[in-house]
Amino acid sequence: MAKTRRSGPLSWWGRSLPFRVVVTTVAAAIVILATTGLFLLDQSSRGIIEGKTQTSLAEATSVIRTLNSQLATIDLGTTSSSEQVRARVREAAERGQVGNQYYLVVETPVARIDSRGLSYDSIPTPMRESVNRADRLCTTPTLIHYTDGRADEPGLVVGGLLTVPGSQPYPIYFVFPTSSEQQTLAVVQQATWATGIFLLVGLAATVYLIALMVLRPVRAARLAAERLAAGHLDDRMAEVGTADLASLATSMNHMASELDKKITELQDLSRVQQRFVSDVSHELRTPMTTIRMAAEVIGARRDQFDPATARSSELLSAEVDRFEELLTELLEISRFDAGAAELHTDEIDLAQLVAEEIAAVEPLAKEVGCQVKLDSDGRALAEVDGRRIRRIVRNLLTNAIEHGDGKPVEVTLRQNADAVALAVRDHGVGLSESDREQVFQRFWRADPARARRVGGTGLGLAISLEDARLHGGWLDVWGEPGAGAQFRLTLARKIGQELSVSPWPQVPQEVANG
Repeated sequence: MAKTRRSGPLSWWGRSLPFRVVVTTVAAAIVILATTGLFLLDQSSRGIIEGKTQTSLAEATSVIRTLNSQLATIDLGTTSSSEQVRARVREAAERGQVGNQYYLVVETPVARIDSRGLSYDSIPTPMRESVNRADRLCTTPTLIHYTDGRADEPGLVVGGLLTVPGSQPYPIYFVFPTSSEQQTLAVVQQATWATGIFLLVGLAATVYLIALMVLRPVRAARLAAERLAAGHLDDRMAEVGTADLASLATSMNHMASELDKKITELQDLSRVQQRFVSDVSHELRTPMTTIRMAAEVIGARRDQFDPATARSSELLSAEVDRFEELLTELLEISRFDAGAAELHTDEIDLAQLVAEEIAAVEPLAKEVGCQVKLDSDGRALAEVDGRRIRRIVRNLLTNAIEHGDGKPVEVTLRQNADAVALAVRDHGVGLSESDREQVFQRFWRADPARARRVGGTGLGLAISLEDARLHGGWLDVWGEPGAGAQFRLTLARKIGQELSVSPWPQVPQEVANG
């Protein structure tokens, strides 16, 4: 039975070279683009954040330097230092809010001064602790919270100390929004992803087109080879394209020409051989008839001869029988070759036919000490040519007895609604793999040096195979060295009915299960 072809990516991978090339290329491109994209995104993020940090530090340093110089000129005799600090800080905070540059928070011993709307929670606790211990500006990312209902946004905190005359340094914090930088990063990420997807699609399409261009002549060569195999020996490939592709077409066309010549020579030789076999077979029929009549006349008077002459008469009759059998088989082969073989069918009980043939070979089986066993499941009616089926069964039984080494020969007859199967199993020398491939060839014998009790011509199995095919049936063989062999004949119950499955397995059950 034919296996169902699988569909999906796995089957495409096994059957389509362009698919494999595209998938492999895209997979490699994904790895390269992902690595490159992550590197570029990381470098972009670092550059943007570092630039914002440097700008923020510079701005904070400038503001702190300005406040320090302003607070250094405070007249402590006229105005309290806290009021001067508050005024200067307010001015700096208002300048920072112009253009939403930064927000300002200063912690004084009296109160905390900050920009309007900024929540003090925007300054992380670790930053507050670091500012009091550090002698330079500190930075940290944060999430800016507002008290006026605005949504939170990412930011950067720069912290330092403000020098106030006559007092301890005041912690000062600058909160710089980084929303624009985050938006820039998002745009860079989107551009990177869009570029990567565009490159992947373009690369996949380009690689697929290139694969098709490269594989087109290969596919043309495959189709040309299939047409040659189908018998279209006059088909040729177009010798176009680059030098390599044109060379492929030239080579294929040269091979086709040579095949055409060789096949034509073999066909001519085969026709000559078939004609020779047919002519020789027909030409020998007439002298064979004369020899047969002479042998019968001599055989009828052998009692009047001396022992040596009488024995010669017996040998002559036996060899005439063998020669006549060979001529009969050669004529049958010539009919098959000429397409002149015909079926004369009738509904026959194959169980009875097989039993009669087993009885006919019983003397030969006793001579070699072999027992032939029949296992049948009852009557098996089928439309067949009785003469040809008897010949098949007789050939299979004789072959099994000859090569069974005196061990039992098992004949099994099974049937189903559509077909009948006959299996002849021996337990003798068996068949090697090369033997199984040649066993149905004409004039082939497994062991020419082996002593034979029945004068075979080497045509029996070849004729049996042709008889089975003429019925639309199967004749196949299984065998292993030392384990015997099994020949299986499968026939449809009705002539012209197509066979799909045999009622009996090709491999013996004890072998398949063991």
